[in-house]
Amino acid sequence: MHALVFGVAIFLSAFLANAQEGQRPAPKVTVAAAYSEMVVDESVFLGRGEAIDKADIIARVDGFLQEKLVANGQVVPEGHPLFRIEADRYRNELAAKRAELARAEANLRLANVELSRKAELVARGTTSTSELDVAEANAAVAEAHAASARVAIQQAELNLSYTEITAPFPGRVGRSARSIGEIVNSTTGPLTTLVRERPIFVRFSLNEKQMIEAFRRVGGGITALTEGAQWPEVFLTLQDGSVLEETGQVVFIDNQIDRGTGSITLLAEFPNEKGLIVDGGFMSVRIQSPESTERLLVPQAAVQRDQRGAFVLVVNQQQTVERRYIEIGLEQGLAVMVHSGLQEGEPVIVEGLQRVRPGLPVEAVLTAVGQE
Repeated sequence: MHALVFGVAIFLSAFLANAQEGQRPAPKVTVAAAYSEMVVDESVFLGRGEAIDKADIIARVDGFLQEKLVANGQVVPEGHPLFRIEADRYRNELAAKRAELARAEANLRLANVELSRKAELVARGTTSTSELDVAEANAAVAEAHAASARVAIQQAELNLSYTEITAPFPGRVGRSARSIGEIVNSTTGPLTTLVRERPIFVRFSLNEKQMIEAFRRVGGGITALTEGAQWPEVFLTLQDGSVLEETGQVVFIDNQIDRGTGSITLLAEFPNEKGLIVDGGFMSVRIQSPESTERLLVPQAAVQRDQRGAFVLVVNQQQTVERRYIEIGLEQGLAVMVHSGLQEGEPVIVEGLQRVRPGLPVEAVLTAVGQE
C-alpha cells in the first residue's frame, strides 16, 4: 500500500512539473537566415619550403683544412671563397709537372732534329730507310710524352684550384662541420651546406579529383597550367597565422601520380625577398579560383561541433529547434560556407544557443547578421 501511494505521488509530481513547464513562455533566440553570396573559392593545402639549389660543400682534394673564409650562417654571392685547403703540396706538384713538360719538349726537339737529319741522309742515299723509320718512331714517342706532360699540368692546375673552395651559387652557408687543421677529402663528409634562399620553391600536392578540376578549369593539361596565363596566383599563410605579402606562381607539375598517396606534386616559386620561407618549413598554401561563385553562407556564431561533425540549430516552421548537420567550407569573414545540409533562407540560431535544445519551442527574433 505504501509503495502504491509513493508511486502515485511521483506520477503527480512529474505531471505537475510538466504542466508548469508547458506554461512557461518559449525562450527567445536570435536567428539569422542562411544567405547566398558571390565568393571566390579557395583550396588550402599543406606546403613545405624547398630550396631551388642546395648543395653539400665537399673537398675535392686531400689535405689539411687551412682556413675558414666565411662565418656560420653567412649569406654569400656566387664564387665567394668558403674554405682553403693547404696548397703547398699542389704548388710543388704543379712545378714538377712543368719541369717534366720542359724535359719532354726538349726531347721532342731533339727527336725532330734527328728525324730531319735521317730524312736528308736517306735522300742522298747514304743511309737506309730503316734508320729513318726508327727516327720517325722516336719523334712520335717524344710528341706523346710532351702531350702527356701538358695534360698532367692541366690536372695539377685543377688540383691546385680545388684547394680554394668557392660558392657554386648565391645562398646562405650552414654550420661548418670541420675544424681548422683537420685532414679533409672527398670521403670525409661535407664541410658545410649551401642553400639558395631567393627565389625558393614551395612544394604541395593535389589529389586526383582536385587535379582533374584544375585541368577542366583551364581547358587543358599540365602544359596549360604551367605555361599558360590561366593558373591562379598562389598565396601562403605562415605558421604564425600571417599571410605572406608575396604571391607565387606554379612552375612545375609532376608527370605522374604518386601511387602511395594518390596525389600529384606541384612546385610554386616565390621571390622570398624577406626570407620568410625557409627550406623545410611548413605553411598553408591557398589557391583561389579565377572567378567568383555563388555560395551559401551562415554566421560562424551559429556553427557548433560534436563527434559527428559541424551542425547548426534551425528553427523550423513549427517554431521548434531542429539540429541540422552540415558540411562546411572555408571561412568568409564572420561567415562560413555551407556545402550541404541547409537551404537558403532557413533560420539558424546565433544567440541563445545555451538556453535551447532540439525539440524545444522557441520565440525567434530575426537579425541581419552576415547579410548586406
